[in-house]
Amino acid sequence: MKQPHWAEIGESGFVCGIWLLFWVHRVFGRWPFRLCLYPIVFLHWYGKPALRRASRQYLRRLEGATGALGHPPGIRDGLRHVGLFAETMLDKLLAVSGSYPFAQVKVEGRELIREAQPDGRGAVIVTAHTGCLELCRVLGENKAGIKLNVLVHTRHAEQFNRVLRRLNPDNDLNLMEVSEVGPATAVLLAEKVEAGEYVAIAGDRVPVFASQTVAVDFLGEPAPFPVGPYVLASLLKCRLLALGCVHEGLGYRLRFSLLADRVVLPRGRRAAAMAEYAAAYAAELTAMLVRSPYDWFNFFPFWDQAHAKPAN
Repeated sequence: MKQPHWAEIGESGFVCGIWLLFWVHRVFGRWPFRLCLYPIVFLHWYGKPALRRASRQYLRRLEGATGALGHPPGIRDGLRHVGLFAETMLDKLLAVSGSYPFAQVKVEGRELIREAQPDGRGAVIVTAHTGCLELCRVLGENKAGIKLNVLVHTRHAEQFNRVLRRLNPDNDLNLMEVSEVGPATAVLLAEKVEAGEYVAIAGDRVPVFASQTVAVDFLGEPAPFPVGPYVLASLLKCRLLALGCVHEGLGYRLRFSLLADRVVLPRGRRAAAMAEYAAAYAAELTAMLVRSPYDWFNFFPFWDQAHAKPAN
């Protein structure tokens, strides 16, 4: 049976629930928020069999490949996985509204974005749906002095992005709503990189359109990873960075790492080269998930996506 595209799996009810709980947190604090959160998490987990199966698939493969959990995943792990997603949704709202305690965020590889490059150009940053990436964006604008342009597929996140805009209408984060990178978009992104800005793009979700992928090993099984980040970095002739964000202690850890000073996709082995970059990114993602196993929020059958077209 053909698996649905991730963009066809709605989360609107859950987003509305977190929006309501945001105000509970604002009035009463974190622990009352958590007490109200538990029944919502249970109902969301119990009422969505596809979500349970996807969560179980991911946790089993993570444990089988890395032993990060230390035990076979069960019901408690599934609830914890969804519960951490809900907590992270709150932190997204707090980060955008400026209410998150940024002192609780640790950063690895800060020098990769803070030190000016000899040519003054920016970079492409490949990210994943881990942790609180909104927190990364706010830090990028207000702390590290960089300009982030985040490519988002709003067919899936339109409602949540509206919530973020309501929280902070003056927020200067540049969310670029794109389904595919056409010539006009490519020219705009090239201008931004030339001006020393950064372009962030998800490396763990196949876009709604132009869904070329390469199959690389991820947690012990071949999985389809989009080639968009590597094609874009090659086109813009700039550095390729990886950005991870996971929970650590009472806050988060951000990790910037260099995947390539320059992405080269030679004729004759273009698909192989893209697979090498995707494999390097998959290894970075795995390392972050070993640190915080419940922090990957792709609640769809990631390994079973049958719609993607192989890259050539």
